[in-house]
Amino acid sequence: MSQSRLLIAVSSPWASEKLTAPIADLARRLDAEVLVAHVAHMSDEDEHESDAKQRGEQTLRTLTDGLKQTGVVADGLMLFADDVPKAILSTAKARGCTMIVLGLTGKGVLKRLIAGDVPANIIRQADLPVLLCPANWNGMI
Repeated sequence: MSQSRLLIAVSSPWASEKLTAPIADLARRLDAEVLVAHVAHMSDEDEHESDAKQRGEQTLRTLTDGLKQTGVVADGLMLFADDVPKAILSTAKARGCTMIVLGLTGKGVLKRLIAGDVPANIIRQADLPVLLCPANWNGMI
């Protein structure tokens, strides 16, 4: 049987810090490799593209380095796309991932309506399991 591969999609350094311990625990229990992905896109109209890239690199580094420190095999991947769900799903498929884990941001209903509801779109389109980690959750998986 081939090894499991988890795609962990995170949007902020805060989410990366919060997910390090539970993702490390899950990866060890599943004997899984981890691919941490961040889709860089502009979050505010006045933000520069370089700011989005810098935030993405910090987000990737925080979780990837944290996982490696626990002994989990982890790689980071920066994606650049306007269609976040499509980028995550196509990457999961191309990399042979067996599960997608999303760190949720805690955006309100209005922000999701304006920006698009990434988790809902991923769940509707995914052909593999999707695990959602709510922003206000502090447990283990």
